[in-house]
Amino acid sequence: MNNYIDINKASWNNRLESHLKSDFYNLDAFINGKSSLNTIELDLLGDIKGKNILHLQCHFGQDSISLSRLGAHVTGVDFSEKSIAKAHELAKLTNSNAEFICSNIYDLPNVLNKKYDIVFTSYGTIAWLPDLDKWAEIVSHFMNENAKFVFVEFHPVVWMFDDDIEKIIYPYLKSDAIVEDEVGTYADKKAEIQQKCVTWNHGISEVINCLIDKGLQIQCLNEYDYSPYPFVSNSEEYVKGKFRIKQYQNKLPLVYSVVAIKNS
Repeated sequence: MNNYIDINKASWNNRLESHLKSDFYNLDAFINGKSSLNTIELDLLGDIKGKNILHLQCHFGQDSISLSRLGAHVTGVDFSEKSIAKAHELAKLTNSNAEFICSNIYDLPNVLNKKYDIVFTSYGTIAWLPDLDKWAEIVSHFMNENAKFVFVEFHPVVWMFDDDIEKIIYPYLKSDAIVEDEVGTYADKKAEIQQKCVTWNHGISEVINCLIDKGLQIQCLNEYDYSPYPFVSNSEEYVKGKFRIKQYQNKLPLVYSVVAIKNS
């Protein structure tokens, strides 16, 4: 689908105001110092003080700024100009040194000429990308020798289900683009907005093999039977900060993570 970037950019621009007002993003608490990062990614990242980090698909910058609060030098990237404008505003408001670039991920080498100690991306990112081989090439391109790639994503098994998480209707492996008209948004299901979205499902083997093909050495692959977010219908918080799908409890993986190293 040739115009997927325009469609998806419009959808993210359309969501922004609802996201800024939502309890999901809890903007007031964030501005007052609350981190937006979760235990999963913090454990994988380790000590990042003094590290140069490239954060891909950063939305309006909360995670990028949270990383900078831990002492990292962060560059956040997103293709939504409205989100990046808000990220700049938040960085100034919170006295963060995080920098932000508005770019489609695939075009990033044309606008950024720098290498990083860590490349980071998390939660709901690769579904918006049709070509993971090219994505992995971009990731590798921006990594220093011995740099680390930290990736946390919702598990592809979940995206096989319908919106009510009751029936399997989509393939696990990559197939044709999935085009949907969405009412509301994941951060506020009741938001009075509507947008068209174009996404793709990507199995874990596709992710891993694309990274290996670009010279990255996989250090670990983890799967989690919970999510730090109530990102699908029928989610319930079984302990603070951990959500499962009510009817499946711990029977489904909801998140997975990959750490990879770029060797010389």
